[in-house]
Amino acid sequence: MSQTITIDPVTRLEGHGKITIQLNGRGQVEDAHFHVTQVRGFEKFAEGRPFYEMPSLMARICGICPVSHLIASAKACEAIMAVRIPHTAAQLRRMLNLAQMVQSHALSFFHLSSPDLLLGMESDSAKRHIFGVAAAHPELGRAGIGLRRFGQHMIELLGNKRIHPGWVVPGGVTEPLSPAHRDEILAGLPEAYANLKLAITAYKSIAASFKGEIEVFANFPSNYLGLINEDESIEFTDGLLRLIDPKGNIIEDGIAAPRFSEVIGEAVEDYTYTKFVYYKPLGYAEGSYRVGPLPRLNIVKSMGTPLADIELAEFKQISAGPIESSFHYHHARLVEALYGLEKIEQILTDPLILDKHVRATAGVNRLEGAGQIEAPRGTLFHNYKVDEDGKITWANLVVATGHNNNAMNKGVLQSAKAYVKDGKFTPGALNRIEAVIRTFDPCLSCSTHAFGQMPLAMTIVNADGEVVDTLIR
Repeated sequence: MSQTITIDPVTRLEGHGKITIQLNGRGQVEDAHFHVTQVRGFEKFAEGRPFYEMPSLMARICGICPVSHLIASAKACEAIMAVRIPHTAAQLRRMLNLAQMVQSHALSFFHLSSPDLLLGMESDSAKRHIFGVAAAHPELGRAGIGLRRFGQHMIELLGNKRIHPGWVVPGGVTEPLSPAHRDEILAGLPEAYANLKLAITAYKSIAASFKGEIEVFANFPSNYLGLINEDESIEFTDGLLRLIDPKGNIIEDGIAAPRFSEVIGEAVEDYTYTKFVYYKPLGYAEGSYRVGPLPRLNIVKSMGTPLADIELAEFKQISAGPIESSFHYHHARLVEALYGLEKIEQILTDPLILDKHVRATAGVNRLEGAGQIEAPRGTLFHNYKVDEDGKITWANLVVATGHNNNAMNKGVLQSAKAYVKDGKFTPGALNRIEAVIRTFDPCLSCSTHAFGQMPLAMTIVNADGEVVDTLIR
């Protein structure tokens, strides 16, 4: 008699999704899926709007990573305008993107994942949250809150708002950085460094105790995609895309935004609103790949900053080739956050950082434009078409969660086979299967422009529709 296990919704991630696990008559896992169950149509909402409104409109897709959408959208608009933005505007945007990356990685590591890592996968679910972490590990709790506060406050200092700043516009930014705000950001860096050092030290001290999870948390060969500079260092705001295979060999290099749609496709499955992104020459699903912190560190040869380069060298010792287990996304986020702080500090020493020339202006010079950047969770792509009056006629967004969708589904299946035996499961099994998804830190509002919230329940139902067992929290 077949059975289905449902986890609805998956907790401690941005947005609303569920997991279903199909068992055969012997209680063995046969299949598993990660579903994203609601949709809002921002791509359709945009049609008919002037292209210069797009950055502000697209930022409303998500309150966690609005800066990513702002910058990717502005880049697409600048391709329509056929302009190059001023150097200082490019540097200010880069800092804004890094500030968002730091605050988002702090949110993911401390608020969403550290309850599992510091309190334990089997700990009491009533206490397995950031407040439980703060109670059990006060110093780390304060560090997590402080590091996210630094990133959010920096976004506010640059863009005048912590969420949905309107500062990034087609052509650059609306106003220059003031000396007072530059000095305030610099003054906050020592505390941010100290908080991040605490997190890195704590993670390294406990990582070995999660050997079992490392083995089954989406641990399989895959392709990896991410932005990279000419010197093969990491890049978040500019650069070109590189795709590598499971052994680290380059499949394709130098993918610029105008070519993205030529080589990257989107497939649809009937159980989720999130699309499945793949590399067209390999086809779906062989051409699937992963994006985000772990793939970015797999692809690059260096971080380009001193402290982060030391951490990257240690990180790469985990495996002779690309690191496969998605459990290591946690470690990769901390390395990237350290890079973010160092790079912000470097940019603030640019002698032109206070220059007042921060915006280029133009009208419609092309009828299509594309922009790509690295969001905290992975590669983000915006593509727009306009009419002669500059009104949007078509828009398409490809976000990190879509890139990772196939890997997340395979990871859920792998972990379900490890933790569900003979049709039985425990609260710890429930949490571990969810935790596989949390390693990717998906943004479901971005992936489908969806949102939702409801209690968590796991139910086993037999083939006759009868409830066999239920766990609710």
